[in-house]
Amino acid sequence: MAITPELEATILRYFHVEKWTVGTIARQLGVHHATVDRVLSQAGLPKAERPHRPSLIDPYLPFVLKTLRQYPTLTASRLYAMVRERGYRGGEDHFRHLIAHHRPRPQPEAYLRLKTLPGEQAQTDWGHFGTLSIGQAERTLMAFVMVLSYSRALFLRFFLDARMANFLRGHVAAFETWGGLPRVVLYDNLKSAVLERRGDAIRFHPTLLELAAHYRFEPRPVAPARGNEKGRVERAIRYVRDAFFAARQWRDLDDLNAQAAAWCQGHAQERPCPEARSMSVRAAFAQEQPRLLALPETPFPTDERVAVSAGKTPYVRFDRNDYSIPASHVRRTLTVVASLSEVRVVDGAAVLATHPRSYDKGQQVEDPAHIAALTAHKRQARQHRGTDRLAAAAPSSRALLADAAARGVPHPNAVRLALVRRRKQREQPPPLPIALPGDPRVRDLVVTPHRLDDYDQLQTPRETSDDPHHSG
Repeated sequence: MAITPELEATILRYFHVEKWTVGTIARQLGVHHATVDRVLSQAGLPKAERPHRPSLIDPYLPFVLKTLRQYPTLTASRLYAMVRERGYRGGEDHFRHLIAHHRPRPQPEAYLRLKTLPGEQAQTDWGHFGTLSIGQAERTLMAFVMVLSYSRALFLRFFLDARMANFLRGHVAAFETWGGLPRVVLYDNLKSAVLERRGDAIRFHPTLLELAAHYRFEPRPVAPARGNEKGRVERAIRYVRDAFFAARQWRDLDDLNAQAAAWCQGHAQERPCPEARSMSVRAAFAQEQPRLLALPETPFPTDERVAVSAGKTPYVRFDRNDYSIPASHVRRTLTVVASLSEVRVVDGAAVLATHPRSYDKGQQVEDPAHIAALTAHKRQARQHRGTDRLAAAAPSSRALLADAAARGVPHPNAVRLALVRRRKQREQPPPLPIALPGDPRVRDLVVTPHRLDDYDQLQTPRETSDDPHHSG
């Protein structure tokens, strides 16, 4: 049976304080005596000696112990199948109790407390701090934490995801805040750091290697199941949860990060340094800072660069929102270059649009100039389509429209005056006005013109008849 911490504490208390025997403890608690023996043996007490009674497993016990010494993690079900093949006829549950008692216990591994030199190492990890609602979007609130292993100087910055761009931004901001960087940065096998690991063979993320080359530090993942190697950053994240984030009020992400920066420079710097309890983290960092590597002349670029496709409408989609572009660049592949506050759409080296970044969902972020230009273009296109339809119906209208445009008066009155001049030159009478009936049924009647061939048939002469009495 599974032994809970409460049951284990009760067994130990009855044995040590009340001086109960193993059998009494087993009967009163309703457990098997082997369970009580197991708890006492795990606590370092010798097994209580009691008269040995013959058991079905006795002939097979040497084989079981030898197998367990060679394969200490072999399951009880597999051992039971092996002894059944060798003639054992006992029940499986009883066999499991016996195996649990005889199985060798792994020796707990002790870890040395690792010490580092000033400026030698930092540890980095992400902490998950719930979600944040922005309009219609729900974003993940992630904390980028980096701590210097010697002084325990802490850097904290909150982001809305844990993707590579924010991973890089966290590094750059931490190095600039400290005015330098350590020689080694440890990572807990993050996907942003390690793409693949097989034994000692490690494939780092190429972008992280570019960052490391720019700042000249060594990225180093911690060994699997080595809790002492990454304990500093794990304790730092717990410290952030308890001492900073718990019950904190903030308006937005910028306000939260402003408070985090003030806390790191204030309260977090005044705590005692674990490496030397006689001085504060601030004093230890003052000793460590001169030993940090110098920063390069320019920071590492951290803007996101994403290829996007513009469809029929003058927008491109980036991070759940649509951003407007000039209508002249639809149906093209463009590039979005985004910082934490700004989104730029570029075509090669040309910047087509610049917008404030939105962290909402399904929003259309527009430049009014883009929409106005598209509207004007559509209006002009409609005018051209009307002119083309008129020219198709009345080809002579092209000359009239050209005459009006040459006079600088592109207006229907100019066309009317041109028609009057032509009529006078030809000495033609003015057109007679057509008075339409007042009855709306007649006025709004649509008359469909017929083919003139029907009227020509009315004028065809009849054939003459031979009848003398026939009159034409």
